[in-house]
Amino acid sequence: MDRIDQLRIFIRVAQSGGFTVAADQLGLPRPTVSLAVQQLEARLGARLLNRTTRRVSLTQDGEALLERGMALVADSEELEQLFHPQAQALQGRLRVDLPSRIARHQVAPALPGFFARHPRLELNLGSSDRAVDLVHEGIDCALRVGEMASSSLVARPLGAFRMINCASPAYLTLHGVPERPAELPRHFAVNYASPGSNRAAAWEWVEEERLHTLPMQAQVAVNNAETYIACCLAGLGLIQIPAFDVREHLERGELVEVLPGWRAPSMPVQIIYPHRRHLSRRVKAFSDWLADLMGQCVE
Repeated sequence: MDRIDQLRIFIRVAQSGGFTVAADQLGLPRPTVSLAVQQLEARLGARLLNRTTRRVSLTQDGEALLERGMALVADSEELEQLFHPQAQALQGRLRVDLPSRIARHQVAPALPGFFARHPRLELNLGSSDRAVDLVHEGIDCALRVGEMASSSLVARPLGAFRMINCASPAYLTLHGVPERPAELPRHFAVNYASPGSNRAAAWEWVEEERLHTLPMQAQVAVNNAETYIACCLAGLGLIQIPAFDVREHLERGELVEVLPGWRAPSMPVQIIYPHRRHLSRRVKAFSDWLADLMGQCVE
């Protein structure tokens, strides 16, 4: 195993916080990962990691090597790409994270086309509605919806999802159709609480170029987009949702748009990467494909 491979393994161990997690992310046996770090330490004559039964942490020398090692690995990958013909088949494993509903309804059905172009790539596809830690969990790229908190992550904007308000016919029969925001206090919403905060988001609308918010009464709160829509279909309240996400339900009459003149602001969509200067060809190939795919949904 050469020095660059040893550095790659050390970086993954340092970022993930453990040999077993790093081995799983790299698809290598744990003893191979442990041996690579030991050999790197022996070669450098320095202890890089403090090891405990549960977790590893960086020594002072390890912290110094991590920053310089990441730059060296990135430079090495860039150098290799300069001499690889672009037509050469991409290979290797990608770790990607997507919102659950987008993964199920947009990405998974389109993946055969991606693999037809890149048959030697392997994809580890995570799908959830929580904001994963890309560095700690070894994720190559992720799709995120909503405003990005300031971070060291690199974002590639794709556009925005147009939002609509909707409810089921059963709900509207029972509670009436809201005609203006002033009527919202007598209605119920299905509250959405993000997995990270567990706090229900307020109802939002834009009026005269100003954002207005209103906490809604609700009988149920959820933290998953699939359940959010399912509760609306069951007649449990109003929801605010990207229009493409409920297009088929609207076409079949299972949901009805309400308050079309008072919609929530569009939600930005971006692909995010761990902070790095260069993307591998396989990450760039997948993110370009994903950007084209999501172009059908964003405005």
